[in-house]
Amino acid sequence: MKRTHNCGQLRKEDVGQTVTLAGWVDRRRDHGGVIFVDLRDKFGKTQIVFNPDYNAEVLKTAEQLRNEYVIYVTGKVYAREEGNTNEKLSTGDIEVKADTLEILNAALTSPLAINDPNEECKENDDLRLQYRYLDLRRPWIQKKLLLKSRFLKAVYDFFYANGFENIETPCLCKSTPEGARDYLVPSRVNPGKFYALPQSPQQYKQLLMIAGMDRYFQVAKCFRDEDLRADRQPEFTQIDVEMSFVNQDEVMEMFDKFVTDVLGKVWNFEPPKKIRRMKWAEAMLKYGSDKPDLRFDLEIHDVSEIGAKSNFGVFKNCVAAGGKIRGIAAKGCVDFTRKQIDELTAYVGKYGSKGLVWMRVKENDEVETQVGKFFTTEQLNELRDAVGAKCGDMMFFIAGPEKTAATAMGQLRLEVARIKGLRDPKKREFVWITEFPMFEYSETEGRYMAMHHPFTNPLPEHLQMMLDGNLKDCNAEAYDLVLNGVEIGGGSIRIHNPEVQEKVFRLLGLSEEQVKEKFGFFVDAFKYGAPPHGGLAFGLDRVVATMEGEESIRDYIAFPKNTSASSPMDKSPSEVDVAQLNDLHISINMLDPKKNA
Repeated sequence: MKRTHNCGQLRKEDVGQTVTLAGWVDRRRDHGGVIFVDLRDKFGKTQIVFNPDYNAEVLKTAEQLRNEYVIYVTGKVYAREEGNTNEKLSTGDIEVKADTLEILNAALTSPLAINDPNEECKENDDLRLQYRYLDLRRPWIQKKLLLKSRFLKAVYDFFYANGFENIETPCLCKSTPEGARDYLVPSRVNPGKFYALPQSPQQYKQLLMIAGMDRYFQVAKCFRDEDLRADRQPEFTQIDVEMSFVNQDEVMEMFDKFVTDVLGKVWNFEPPKKIRRMKWAEAMLKYGSDKPDLRFDLEIHDVSEIGAKSNFGVFKNCVAAGGKIRGIAAKGCVDFTRKQIDELTAYVGKYGSKGLVWMRVKENDEVETQVGKFFTTEQLNELRDAVGAKCGDMMFFIAGPEKTAATAMGQLRLEVARIKGLRDPKKREFVWITEFPMFEYSETEGRYMAMHHPFTNPLPEHLQMMLDGNLKDCNAEAYDLVLNGVEIGGGSIRIHNPEVQEKVFRLLGLSEEQVKEKFGFFVDAFKYGAPPHGGLAFGLDRVVATMEGEESIRDYIAFPKNTSASSPMDKSPSEVDVAQLNDLHISINMLDPKKNA
């Protein structure tokens, strides 16, 4: 069985050729005894004609055809008559008149509308995942997977061209539950012991630098047992990179080049040669987020000093208690209704804000607000000028603890942009966020924890500060690459000095025994001469989805899980045979979470 062409290949210059095609029946139409079939494969569609005047015997077989039948056809290529061409198809100028037809496989009626040209699925997600092999036949789904495949080829080409080695790391490793929950794998030959599936190859890639591999990359499978959302799956793919004898600037410059040479070429656009950089503190102040969306100009301003001078108790008391007041000018939003303002107030409440103060800038730059009696005209004008509001703008203010005020106002900024349609899907705004705090205090743990991971190096100028135990003000050589408000990659310069690494573990509250138990092999390796090194990891599916302007990564993964981390298609996870559990020396005791809370 040999195809001469695929279903997206034939053109006018092929007229007169006898060709052989194979594929799926996308659509069958009977026009008064003449049957037209759109034959589909991953490359496109070709119209096949079964005409009694051309071949009556083949027409009888064609009468059996239904959607999704798999067929094998030989025929001659003809130009379509004028007025019957199809500009929507790359093969729309020609058709194939069938000489032979073989039905390779019949098909049941599909529970999914495979040939629906609209990309908005009518079926619910679980039905799509149950019949994922049919869902994947949809041309617009195939297009996404093929785009990801082309991107991956460009990724490999780039790293090989820049001196990186592609080296695999284990998928069965030691559990080090410092981040998300691990997926555990029981060992049959080591009763009572477990492997973990890697959350990332972090420790292994650092060991490769200690091993002298200099530049490593890998398209690595990673696993995290965490709650799912649109851009998160229990198993995902990471473009993992590490480099020796580099500083932060050199790593970031390499990935400026990656954006130009890979993303720019695959998506055919001109990114900046040098991506702008922004410190974490500036991002949190101006955008209320460490992954700011810079496609629109809506900066946040600190107006704490102005608010503290007013007689408005909410503002005065907040600043007196060490809090902050943040404000924005919502351009052209003076027409926001009271209902919209109430909805925005409820929205920011989800992020810890206890209220939302609004003001309007009317004609002659006059400020109108329900709390105007607590402010002098001069103070209202100061607030207006501080946030850059003009006639026709709304001003919004949030007061609270600094982190709450920043986060809530950052979310308000995004919501206003959504309402006003400011997030242009065609724009691509990249930014490096640098100088993250090295530690963050966890209220639930009651201790400081590493913001990224415990192997991140402090800023050289903050090293002594950290050694002295000042964790609050210590920043790290950590950096994230952000695109349109989405973190698509993150990394850091790693600690290569064993004494510094030991100090970090102590500051994180880990005892010598805990360090040895969790990281013993890793810590020991540094005693044998570790080079300065650093790297970065990209979420493969997240990069492609974000470049395409989509939030969900699911359609860029061939067989994803649903929001319950389950697969409706193969019914995983599932119960296993008791004999398998016995081989693993495991018994199951299903505890009632309510009784054992």
